[in-house]
This record gives sequence, C-alpha cells and structure tokens, in this order.
Amino acid sequence: QVQLVESGGGLVQPGGSLRLSCAASGTIFSINLMGWYRRVPGKERELVAVITGDGSTSYGDSVKGRFTISRDNAKNTVYLQMNSLKPEDTAVYYCRADLGITTYWGQGTQVTVSS
Repeated sequence: QVQLVESGGGLVQPGGSLRLSCAASGTIFSINLMGWYRRVPGKERELVAVITGDGSTSYGDSVKGRFTISRDNAKNTVYLQMNSLKPEDTAVYYCRADLGITTYWGQGTQVTVSS
C-alpha cells in the first residue's frame, strides 16, 4: 500500500507564492508519473502539472509560466512551486502518483488566494 501526504497549502494574497510538497510512502519500487491536479466545487478536476520519472513535464494552460513542478526521486517526493498566484487558483490541490498500473491520490490540500 502507498500513501501520499501533501503539505504546504494555505492562504496567500494575490501575486504571492506557495510551495506544495507531496511525499509518497509505503511499498515503493519506482514511481512513474507524479503530478498535481486541482478541483473547485462544482467544476471538473483540472490538470495542474505532471512530471515523469525522467523529468519530462507538462502543465495546464492556466498555470504555464507561473507554476513549476519538480521531484526528488530519492525522497519519492514531488513539489509544486506556485508563483504569481491569482484568485482563480483557489482550489483543493491533489497529488497523484502512478506506480505500475495503479494510480494513487493524496487527500488534498486547500490553497486560497485572497486579499
């Protein structure tokens, strides 16, 4: 079994920055894809950013140029650096990790961008 634990969410003013972390623990041989998604109540879950084991990245259009995803394979951890935050970035952010054919999700961390 694998657990994903997110941290780093909170309240920030527009234009500010936050850094999210997600650490995977449990029986892990290798993690393929890791990434971040977000959801606003009443809307579909949205891709934020994903990163493969060899470091290839992909971003949602709404965050390109503002967010950066990275990972530390030795620590089984993925990070999301969020800069120039906007009120529309307010959402619950979920971590994802693909191990083999199984996808695991974190419990979510709230990010609120407001003055």
